Amino acid sequence: MAGYFDRTRRLVPGWDDLQKMATVLVAERAPADAHVLVVGAGGGAELKAFAQAHAGWRFTGVDPAQEMLRMARTTLGPLAGRAQLHHGYVDTAPDGPFDAATCLLTLHFVAVAERKRTLQEIHRRLRPGAPFVMAHLSFPQAAGERDIWLARYVAFAVASGVDPASVRNAASVISDRLSLLDPAAEEAQLQDAGFSVPRLFYTGLAFRGWVAQA
Repeated sequence: MAGYFDRTRRLVPGWDDLQKMATVLVAERAPADAHVLVVGAGGGAELKAFAQAHAGWRFTGVDPAQEMLRMARTTLGPLAGRAQLHHGYVDTAPDGPFDAATCLLTLHFVAVAERKRTLQEIHRRLRPGAPFVMAHLSFPQAAGERDIWLARYVAFAVASGVDPASVRNAASVISDRLSLLDPAAEEAQLQDAGFSVPRLFYTGLAFRGWVAQA
């Protein structure tokens, strides 16, 4: 588990602070007894950050990987009683309504058409005006620029101590298999799903993060 989190820190600029920023943005509009939906909850990092910062919050988390959900329970430790974890995708989550939702480092794994439906399903489960925080790989996709940003992803990871061959292989997988969008397309998709005008709050080289309202 420690190895998983350490590698994530080396791949994602400002990963620990990303959890803190998400906590701050959720707290802006969520009540003291908020029920928060966490999509892509595996590992449990944001669940733990939220639970430690706000004793009155409770959580529903979903993730398609059983092993990641087991890791989340371990990460939460004595805080696990405040979280209900479901194996599956957003459709697996109860209808809510939830007071907030987050989706960190997850949506870049979802095909573009399915991503829009995922955002719509998250929106449908939120109270009007509830905050939604998301962050994942998103950078310019124009010819030439895409390769530049992938090279920056590799350079940061190598500078952080990741094996160069390993991270170059990861970048190749990202390029060949992930359906990435540029930031403008991300914002348009959020609006198409029913969210208010999104605001960029985080940029870490190839990663971007937005906060929007249902």
